[in-house]
Amino acid sequence: MPDLSFEILAANPARDMITPALAFDLRVTNRFPEQSIETVLLRCQIQIEVARRRYTPAEQSQLRELFDDPSRWGDTLRAMTWANTSVNIPAFSPSTVYPVTVPCTFDFNVASAKYFHGITDGEVPLTFLFSGTVFYHAAEGALQVAPISWNKEARFRLPVGVWKDLMDLHYPNAVCLNLRRDVFDQLYRFKMREGLTSFDETIEHMLSFTERERPVS
Repeated sequence: MPDLSFEILAANPARDMITPALAFDLRVTNRFPEQSIETVLLRCQIQIEVARRRYTPAEQSQLRELFDDPSRWGDTLRAMTWANTSVNIPAFSPSTVYPVTVPCTFDFNVASAKYFHGITDGEVPLTFLFSGTVFYHAAEGALQVAPISWNKEARFRLPVGVWKDLMDLHYPNAVCLNLRRDVFDQLYRFKMREGLTSFDETIEHMLSFTERERPVS
């Protein structure tokens, strides 16, 4: 039975994608080179190991919504599931490199988007958990099927700049803000009533009014 090992080599923006996605170069190696791998039906869960890095004071402030006050981070910092994906890896022997494509949302209702936005520099520690099925030819040539062990995993430190460059590529100097329709209708009526030319100007106008009305402590 094949004994597969997995290693993430690099991460880059996925090509020819309408929406943001990262392509992780995955190297798969069979410990028994005499076996010819026909295909691998691979499932992958990616977790953000948030406790395996240090955070600057500015990052701690940005991440309060996710993890509460930094004084409680000993209890609240837990691995976050970022994505679940699958890939069909074609025939190889004994090793191959194949991309695992992971969609990346900029929706701030999603925890992973808040996390990546709150990190200013450095790297994000990731753990890839693998499972699935491998089809292979044994020494006698017969096609056989075997499961991939649940303890197979790989670690990778994703440079924060790769994620930010990806978002700048798809949303230059912009973010996605998902509003309920009734809230948007109120915002739109306010914009029209005040004679404002853009939603950026509308929100800036509202924020400026809020700052003026805030009591001086």
